[in-house]
Amino acid sequence: MAILTIIGNIFDLKNNILGIIPARGGSKGIPGKNVFPLNGKPLISYTIEAGINSKLLTDLIVSTDSYEIKKVSEKFGAKVPFMRPMELSSDSALAIPTIQHAISAYEKIIGYKYDYIIMLQPTAPLRESYDIDNALQMLMDSDADSIISVVDVDNYHPEKMKVIKGDFLFDLKKTNQENPPRQSLSRVYIVNGAIYATKRDVFMTCNTFKGDSCLHYVMPDERSANIDKYVDIAVAEYLLNN
Repeated sequence: MAILTIIGNIFDLKNNILGIIPARGGSKGIPGKNVFPLNGKPLISYTIEAGINSKLLTDLIVSTDSYEIKKVSEKFGAKVPFMRPMELSSDSALAIPTIQHAISAYEKIIGYKYDYIIMLQPTAPLRESYDIDNALQMLMDSDADSIISVVDVDNYHPEKMKVIKGDFLFDLKKTNQENPPRQSLSRVYIVNGAIYATKRDVFMTCNTFKGDSCLHYVMPDERSANIDKYVDIAVAEYLLNN
């Protein structure tokens, strides 16, 4: 009896984590982007495989309005337990209500609530399963509400950026030195789209991926490709093959 109690306590301590891959059918930059071939495999398959190989995810589902994406996703091992409604499938549909719908719909199916959720966008195909697990572990070991993956902007620094007003070029940000060397600038990061993990209740009640306290998970350039245009496919294929 004591052994059963200990085993029960161990399971009680385990966090239930839902991985959600949002993948709508419409795409303007690359038609059929989420199933577009990347190095011989559908783009979404890379994110599915990373999620399936995670040691911490309890479940992995795909939210889509496309039966083609559903078929491809299930072929690579992801669950597609429902179809996304039309009002969440347009060009103007936002990520937060889309993920909230997925959480509510799947929790009704399984009959319990998750502790954490993580959005894994298929347009970031080079993130690895250990990125997912490392980020989730950092979040669970902390008191923070969330963790989001970022990459160093490198030479695309705000202090090097310009704006055009009329016919003339102006600095985006006033600096003391014109065209400062990269080495003299502070480190600045940009979200790379690979990982958005948060406490389930914070996300559902506060309508934010960040909450009040958000950790950072820094990823290198070679795992931060984000697919939006055809040239991004070529870059990602180069990185995969090198």
